[in-house]
Amino acid sequence: YKRAKYIGRVFQDPMMGTAPNMQIEENLALAYRRGKKRSLKWGVTNAEREIYREKLATLGLGLEDRLTAKGGLLSGGQRQALTLLMASLQTPKLLLLDEHTAALDPGTAKKVLELSDKIISDNKLTALMITHNMTDAIRHGNRLIMMDRGKIVLDISGEEKSRLTKADLLERFAEKAGVQEETDSVLLS
Repeated sequence: YKRAKYIGRVFQDPMMGTAPNMQIEENLALAYRRGKKRSLKWGVTNAEREIYREKLATLGLGLEDRLTAKGGLLSGGQRQALTLLMASLQTPKLLLLDEHTAALDPGTAKKVLELSDKIISDNKLTALMITHNMTDAIRHGNRLIMMDRGKIVLDISGEEKSRLTKADLLERFAEKAGVQEETDSVLLS
């Protein structure tokens, strides 16, 4: 609980980041107050409601007009986008994205990744994105670290990362990890 104000996180499961029986604005209020002193006053003020509307509008999902809708009524992609917003509402020192697009369809995953990039860039956040999607690992972020059995086997950044292809990445991983490139464990991970 002492680290809560420094770390924002988005889980793999879109259902874990929000309280389904609470309204969108109530979920945002919880995130907005993360790391702050609690008191007995109105749950959501009009000033906060306006902040939430503005922030939700940046998602481009129409949620700014549904502040009183229950979180459980949102689609998985909407919930994941809301969770991403909640995780960054108090500008954390570190944003953890734990396979945050794995449970989403490709179109929604693309939208959530675009939102992630925008939020990270706009707020100048340090983020750690865990993914098994090699294309996403190459496209997003400024540093790529690959692990095998808990050990770092590749650490690529800068110009080298920008020239990287999926085939190159798989080949280099196979070489460093000491496995054959064609094995299912490499191709499916």
